[in-house]
Amino acid sequence: MNFLTRAPQFLFAFLLATLASLSSGAAKKPNIIIIVADDLGYADLGCQGAKDVKTPNIDSIAKNGVRFTDGYVSCPVCSPTRAGLMTGKYQERFGHELNPPPPALTGDIGLSLNEKTIAEKLKAAGYATGMFGKWHLGMKAKYNPTRRGFDEYFGFLGGMHDYLDWAGDIPNPVVRGTNHVSGKDYLTDTFTREAVSFIDRHKDKPFFIYLPYNAVHSPLETIARYKKRFPNMKDGKRKTYLAMLAALDDGVGDVLNKLRDSGLEENTLVIWFSDNGGPTKQTTSRNDPLRGVKGQVWEGGIRTPAMMQWKGKIPAGQVYTKPVIQLDYHATALLAAGAGKDALKDLDGVDLLPFVTGTNTGAPHEFLYWRYGKQWAIRGGHYKLTHPQSGKTQLFDLSNDIGEQQDLSAEKPDVVTKLQSAWDEWNKHLIPPAWTHAGPSKE
Repeated sequence: MNFLTRAPQFLFAFLLATLASLSSGAAKKPNIIIIVADDLGYADLGCQGAKDVKTPNIDSIAKNGVRFTDGYVSCPVCSPTRAGLMTGKYQERFGHELNPPPPALTGDIGLSLNEKTIAEKLKAAGYATGMFGKWHLGMKAKYNPTRRGFDEYFGFLGGMHDYLDWAGDIPNPVVRGTNHVSGKDYLTDTFTREAVSFIDRHKDKPFFIYLPYNAVHSPLETIARYKKRFPNMKDGKRKTYLAMLAALDDGVGDVLNKLRDSGLEENTLVIWFSDNGGPTKQTTSRNDPLRGVKGQVWEGGIRTPAMMQWKGKIPAGQVYTKPVIQLDYHATALLAAGAGKDALKDLDGVDLLPFVTGTNTGAPHEFLYWRYGKQWAIRGGHYKLTHPQSGKTQLFDLSNDIGEQQDLSAEKPDVVTKLQSAWDEWNKHLIPPAWTHAGPSKE
């Protein structure tokens, strides 16, 4: 047989090899899962030093990847932090500075339709996209997650919800897509099952899951099988809170086990963080050794537990101490999915993978910024300039004063001037809040 008679066979073999190569390249596109806890205290995980609760599943993300000691969020309350995550931008740039008013009063309020979400971007890149949990970015149909890039949505649209009585909040029902859903299961468990089912149904193509639990946000509600894990806890309020956290940890474990059982663990980027600091008085959440609580720009309101794993890509067991922010998770996911660096040009977040893999030994950010009504702050290196709701602007060295106790503004006026100037420059590019609070926020 000469070459001419064998040419069709060579051509056919070449086409098969090319198709196999393309298929292999597509298979290497990672799955992405972003899991968010709600109102969790900085010290309420085993890997963060908790002594009265075990959180082995959440801790395993840090064990198998990286834990961020200085993991920040861009706002000390829920909705603006989520707006920042969805867009990869400081939410004050488009007016989403404050929590929306309660559902009955929201009107035409939600995540700006001029902004593209991470789900829209990943869907355009060929990902199946699913969200299960708390949205808090608009109640009207045009703001619904299914209109913002998610193929599937199960959850509630407002800022908080009863865990046991799905029908108890008439203006803020549990929905699948846009349709009301009735049920009586413990809501934390239900969100977990929805996420696990999505993995099972989409394991043959790249998928993106956004799993924002409402646990451990109030109301404090749990069920017996979680509560019985804490027989020696005398404080009934703390006992319920820890039981809610145990349900959250079990849910994370079910998702991770599903990845493992499906052979997807090493091809999935998992990001986990809490949306803001804990409201200690309301729920018993603990932010120590940080100062402050949810709703404040002290460290206790904006520094939260955060971790990330991607087996085979991110070295296991790292503790990363340079400041990062939840805006970075948007950018990190995009680049992991194969987007070019041009995708980051309008974002405030950066790709964290070069930093956690050691290819970039610098700091991800020169400065991190906050503005929340009359409160504001800026961090540059280990210094933080904090302007609280009342009182004067204060300077702290977080390298030896993580609790923000010793004001150094009189001793280091040059540092104050540098940070104040940087914040002023950032602030002048922002717009006023698109809405105001309707009384004290519950979120």
